[in-house]
Amino acid sequence: MSTRLLLGRDSQRLFPLHCYRTHIHRANRACRSNSEMAPPLSTVPHIGQGRVLSIQSHTVQGYVGNKAAVFPLQLLGFDVDPINSVQFSNHTGYPVWRGQVLNGEELWNLIEGLEANDLLYYTHLLTGYIGSLSFLECVLRVVEKLRSVNPDLIYVCDPVMGDEGTFYIPQNLVPVYSEKVLRLASIVTPNQFEAEKLTGCSIKTEADALHACKLLHAAGPSKVIITSLEMNGTLLLIGSNLRSKDEAPEQFRITMSKIPEYFTGTGDLMTALILGWSHKYPNNLEKATELAVSSLQSVLKRTVADYLAAKIKPCVKQLELRLIQCQDEIKSPQATHLAERYP
Repeated sequence: MSTRLLLGRDSQRLFPLHCYRTHIHRANRACRSNSEMAPPLSTVPHIGQGRVLSIQSHTVQGYVGNKAAVFPLQLLGFDVDPINSVQFSNHTGYPVWRGQVLNGEELWNLIEGLEANDLLYYTHLLTGYIGSLSFLECVLRVVEKLRSVNPDLIYVCDPVMGDEGTFYIPQNLVPVYSEKVLRLASIVTPNQFEAEKLTGCSIKTEADALHACKLLHAAGPSKVIITSLEMNGTLLLIGSNLRSKDEAPEQFRITMSKIPEYFTGTGDLMTALILGWSHKYPNNLEKATELAVSSLQSVLKRTVADYLAAKIKPCVKQLELRLIQCQDEIKSPQATHLAERYP
């Protein structure tokens, strides 16, 4: 088998020639089976920058879940295929919401449809809010299926479980995340509450957070980002990159601006930005995270400014992210929030 490698013009990743031939063969077979359907170029490994399967919630109105992740990733150059774990009229901060919840069998039906048409080549899998045990168990099957097509698939897991001491999900999902999902994840992005539940450790200090990152590394992911950690009135992000199991992880922190208003969708947007920038800077997690944080902070500040300009006092029901108005901040952020490396 040839060991030569092809390097795509717009890709930073090397792709083995035999894998490239396999995917071209599949693409040609798909064309022959239906002469009117050309294969999407995003499924041809050496052409696209990246192709993301994003499995998380969806709202008709507002920007949470897939609505907060798909558009930013597209702005950063990715082809994104969303699967909605739930589809609601609006986020649950409103007095009323209506919608549907996808179960594990329905998720697998979608995956089988993609597989039947040779459409399962992805560079990344992104998962967010998942509300049932059957659906989360099915996600494990999805990861294995996608990696059977692309062994180099990067799985970015936002383990949406809760915040500030409150669970958003049934608690029987927690051991599935800690014992099964983490084992398959490449990057994990919990908040402080979620990091505590995944590790079983209380996080009261920065040292506690650094230790929790090491425990998460031991469970599977090489890159860990605790996206929000409040310490003595200061809002921090803690990042940890394990390059080799024989070495200590490179760990850093970023101090973030604490904006007093309440937002929805910030964690979903943050994880999408981390995915996007870590793909562009695969060997520099600090830089990728700096750009993600700086971009998010710009979106939040613009959101508040727009509400105030409209003479509307922000509150939970009103503070929807202004993603469409922040395209420049998403595509070309200025690194205003810099990482500090721990010794």
